Amino acid sequence: MIGVITLGEALQRAEQLGLDVVEISPNADPPVCRIMDFGKYQYQEQKRAREAKKHQKIIEVKEIKFRPKVDEHDYQFKKKHIERFLAEGDKVKATVFFRGREMAHPEIGRRILERLIGELTEVAIAESAPRQEGNQMHTILAGKPDKSGKRPGSAPAPEPVRRPAAQAATAAAPVAAGSLDGQAVAPPAPTEES
Repeated sequence: MIGVITLGEALQRAEQLGLDVVEISPNADPPVCRIMDFGKYQYQEQKRAREAKKHQKIIEVKEIKFRPKVDEHDYQFKKKHIERFLAEGDKVKATVFFRGREMAHPEIGRRILERLIGELTEVAIAESAPRQEGNQMHTILAGKPDKSGKRPGSAPAPEPVRRPAAQAATAAAPVAAGSLDGQAVAPPAPTEES
């Protein structure tokens, strides 16, 4: 915190230190600026953004298609695929396609989707009830969140670092500033005085 100075003084100080003057809050009166290495700041921001992107999970919507005359084995095979997609954290759009005279019996497709929802109640939530649009009927399934509220496939939370009691006490003690031949000087061990 330098205080209120003129732009010329700020530029002169920045030039002496080999840094840049960066305007932080232009709408303030007077405008707030910071003397810093702007290239290093940009690099750190990009690094932070890359790190955040690495830990996020992009949810995709996978589609599994059924026909009204689906065989039992095919149905079970596709159901296993749906379970795998849900375990990976993706959503699944289950679709039943109707052709020609099959359009006269939409209840067959509805039964297939309702059976699927019923069999996957332990691992999935139906985000929408089966509904028909044109020659197809579909529903969207999402993975059930676990007890912590996270959906399957999301990035695990970082675990806190646990230190032994002796290390925690020395870490909490104030550190004396100084160096001895380029090495940091540790503070003296605390004594029990009352």
